[in-house]
Amino acid sequence: MDISYDTSGTCAFRIDVSVEDGILTDVRFHGGCDGNLKGIASLVKGMKADEAASRLRGIRCGKRSTSCPDQLARAIDRLRREE
Repeated sequence: MDISYDTSGTCAFRIDVSVEDGILTDVRFHGGCDGNLKGIASLVKGMKADEAASRLRGIRCGKRSTSCPDQLARAIDRLRREE
């Protein structure tokens, strides 16, 4: 299953996420800190979606109440609800 998630409160404006059998198969951030976000995407690829969301949920970026990793967790949560 795939989702294109429009982020809120981050430099990245969209995240595309693909999950097959509960495993993250692809994550692509649009906008934001290119190298860091490619690193996050690479680290979570092959990970159980629920585990990745659990680890990333609640991470903040500076004084912001969210971050790109937190937004990825929210995208995964939405995708799991829509399955």
